[in-house]
Amino acid sequence: MAKYRKLGRTSNQRKALLRNQVTNLLYNGKIRTTEAKAKEIRKIAESFIALAVREKDNFETVTVEAKVAKKDENGKRVKEVVDGKKVTVYETVSKEIKKDMPSRLHARRQMLSYLYPVTEVPTELAKKKANTKKVDLADKLFEEIAPKYVGRNGGYTRIVKIGQRKGDGAMEVIIELV
Repeated sequence: MAKYRKLGRTSNQRKALLRNQVTNLLYNGKIRTTEAKAKEIRKIAESFIALAVREKDNFETVTVEAKVAKKDENGKRVKEVVDGKKVTVYETVSKEIKKDMPSRLHARRQMLSYLYPVTEVPTELAKKKANTKKVDLADKLFEEIAPKYVGRNGGYTRIVKIGQRKGDGAMEVIIELV
């Protein structure tokens, strides 16, 4: 008996397809696909969610002092003349950051090695590269998705059948986070 479905693709195509589908499921919350693909996606997505739930609170908060360039009202750096040279003025700012413990860092790196990077483009400012921002899916798993499933032992996804596809008759389903 096979341990996984081959989905009629070569191994590298299959891995790329599953990476893409799992990334979209975790980013959007639900996707529409065939039943065979959904069952494979479910295995991977649930393992990532379980990993995030396990490592959710495994960090410490640290206060750090950082030098930041002082900026004027236009957002440009403030410069002053020292010994005939223009020098940028810096100010010290204290920030609180989350420092991952080793096991959470390992979990984050496992997620990032599998999931594709996601770039978010606002709809009103589309086609402008300056307005895009990168989404940290590992952070989204730890901060948004994992807290919802703390008291739950597995079963983080739901597969709902929606009927056969018109072209080839494949059973289509919606897979979503519960």
